[in-house]
Amino acid sequence: MAALDRNSVVAIIGSGAMGAGIAQVAAASGHTVMLYDTRAEAVHKAIADIAKVYAKLAEKGRMTAADADAAIARLRAAPALGDVAGAALVVEAIIENLDVKRALFADLEGVVGDGCILATNTSSISVTAIAAKLRRPQRLVGMHFFNPVPLMALVEVISGLATDAAAAQTVFDTAAAWGKNPVHAKSTPGFIVNRVARPYYAEGLRLLNERAADPATIDAVMREAGGFRMGPFELMDLIGHDVNHSVTQSVFSAYYNDPRFTPSVIQQELVNAGFLGRKSGRGFYAYGEGAETPRPRSEAAQPKPEFVSYSLEPGTGASANTDAVLARFQAHGIEVSQRTLVESHSHTHDAAPAFHCNGAAVYLTDGRSATQRARDNKHPDTVVFDLALDYAQATRIAIAASDQCKPAACQAVVGLFQACGFTVTKLDDVPGLAVMRTVAMLANEAADAVHQGVCSAEGADIAMQKGVNYPRGPLAWADAVGIGHVVAVLNNLAASYGEDRYRVSPLLRRKLAAGAKFHA
Repeated sequence: MAALDRNSVVAIIGSGAMGAGIAQVAAASGHTVMLYDTRAEAVHKAIADIAKVYAKLAEKGRMTAADADAAIARLRAAPALGDVAGAALVVEAIIENLDVKRALFADLEGVVGDGCILATNTSSISVTAIAAKLRRPQRLVGMHFFNPVPLMALVEVISGLATDAAAAQTVFDTAAAWGKNPVHAKSTPGFIVNRVARPYYAEGLRLLNERAADPATIDAVMREAGGFRMGPFELMDLIGHDVNHSVTQSVFSAYYNDPRFTPSVIQQELVNAGFLGRKSGRGFYAYGEGAETPRPRSEAAQPKPEFVSYSLEPGTGASANTDAVLARFQAHGIEVSQRTLVESHSHTHDAAPAFHCNGAAVYLTDGRSATQRARDNKHPDTVVFDLALDYAQATRIAIAASDQCKPAACQAVVGLFQACGFTVTKLDDVPGLAVMRTVAMLANEAADAVHQGVCSAEGADIAMQKGVNYPRGPLAWADAVGIGHVVAVLNNLAASYGEDRYRVSPLLRRKLAAGAKFHA
């Protein structure tokens, strides 16, 4: 199959932000675009607004004046629904209501030709359900754009049970021709992005509920260590808690109350109070004139420890993550002696690589609390550190100390990380810390989506990077951390909480058993 010919007509139903955005992209890509809305004045306003955008793009040199004029000329108002009869593709971008969408597509079937592809921009409604009552349900495809459409690269191309593969491929190729990054997905609750992204909010809310730290501190860790553009709390404030909570409830209900998608009481209380985020002036943070931005919590400066060693269990290798931390220590002039556990006569009984300073054993978190790990290893002075996207570039790192750990031992670890340029945040001793548990859960959800045929591994990673600006695809991140380590984190979280929420995807276990990665 191939993309729609540029001489073909594209019709957009709905002239709100999404519909206008889709019209802008389609017209700029060479198509004549018919824009229809039940409110004629809204169509004319949308076309005028799009024309202004083209003019600004021409002023900035992002398109030529001639191209801007041509794109504007290709935008047409459709006074009546019957005026879209000649369209090769009709994209619906109206209210998220199943009955309203079904009624619209039933009307469209009486207007357009049999070869016309019908597409819905739904973000949450089953494409299968929308198509179910159509005369030719095989031509209905989900074409889920992200807001703002001209700037966001992702398009989820959703196939319902009846969707013809050729129609889905035409939509995919057309989206690519429009400069987007399309991914194929099966019609399941949340599709890819709204399903796989749930742990980003859920684990942040759970960390807050367990008083690991305040929102500003957790946000700073996720940004400055995890590489995410926004932390979970500032992102939820931006989205709106009513919207975010509603999506979580919808996915939770659609998956028959799977505990993996359990909504948060904290967020429900914000909605109850009308603290919806930026749009209401208050969410986790206050907004508006005079509002102060809380400062994240950081540890006070501590001296660099005099002696640091790095130990390995005989016959085991270091992980890429601990090797990267070691490289950062050495790059900042910290002398680290390396020896096996037998040579160092370490008190630890943990096969994982460990740093040692002033009596403290320092591990990358494996999903156990530092307190549990100290008990398991019979080494009271145990400190764990969190995952970072790139240990060479990260500006902040989170740690947690066991309840048994002496203050001086913990302070030595703080001084060690500070000596190589990290701002150190000490979280309360929650299992898996912040970045590691979130990334493990994102990877787990993406793996389940692949396992259940919702999308490919490549599609899952593209969707999360292009749809919600993640710094790395969750499955590529699992490869980088090590699938064995991700599985260990999830197993330990499940043991800590006793919840099915942290069950390991069968596909992760299969990859681990095969010694394989998601991406070669």
